[in-house]
Amino acid sequence: MIGLWFAVEVKQVTDKREVREAREAAQEVLRLLEAVEQTLRGARNWGWFDMFSRGSLISSVVKFGKISKAEEQLRQVQAGMKRLQEELGDINLSVRESLDIGGFQRFMDIAFDNIISDWLTQSRIHESLREVQYVKEEVKRVLELLDRMEKES
Repeated sequence: MIGLWFAVEVKQVTDKREVREAREAAQEVLRLLEAVEQTLRGARNWGWFDMFSRGSLISSVVKFGKISKAEEQLRQVQAGMKRLQEELGDINLSVRESLDIGGFQRFMDIAFDNIISDWLTQSRIHESLREVQYVKEEVKRVLELLDRMEKES
């Protein structure tokens, strides 16, 4: 009987550790997603300026600088999502792990700077923002579930 109790106790400690590790991974992904969201909002703001300024090369360059930064941040998010997926796998949970900002056709927008190419780029920025916000909500739901699991164990 003592051996059985010990095995259950070790399993509960392991489960708590696994839940804690998954929770930490989820919090890191959430932090990274918030940074991407902030960068994309900056790109969106510069995009609006770019659309309504008379073909300003500077605003296009700044906007695409923000987009490049967001792409780099998304690579970090994807690495974080991979770690989160692994940690969740340890406790038999999963979360969607694909997130992509898409190709932004920089050359077309800068070289042929006009309202149509600016509008298409602005549309892609909005789509990426929606995607980031969706994944943020998923990660928040995972965190809520992990909080409940942590309290129950």
